[in-house]
Amino acid sequence: MMRLGSRGAVLLEAVIALAVLATVGSAAAVSASESIRAVNRAHEREDEIRRAGRLLTAVSLWTHDDLDRHLGSTRQGPWWLRIDRVMPALYTVQLADSLSGGVLLRTNLLRWEANQ
Repeated sequence: MMRLGSRGAVLLEAVIALAVLATVGSAAAVSASESIRAVNRAHEREDEIRRAGRLLTAVSLWTHDDLDRHLGSTRQGPWWLRIDRVMPALYTVQLADSLSGGVLLRTNLLRWEANQ
């Protein structure tokens, strides 16, 4: 037969075990939630890069005159499009996030003038 003190110790051990289990369970739930959010952010970033890539592909088809008309920075949807003429036939094109200013994509384009 258990004494009163033994039953109290067993109850205390059970309460402590439940508290530890609850703490570990909460930490696991928070970790899983953060993982899901990180995956969602990665998917959103991937979609943004894909959309920016489509715009950069369209710009890469522009002629020498089109690129000259768009020199400097212009707003293109959620991005800033910057076109610089580095040399007479060489252009640098970059797309930057309009909020953070971080460059998403950058490329160089070679365009000869029609009379060359």
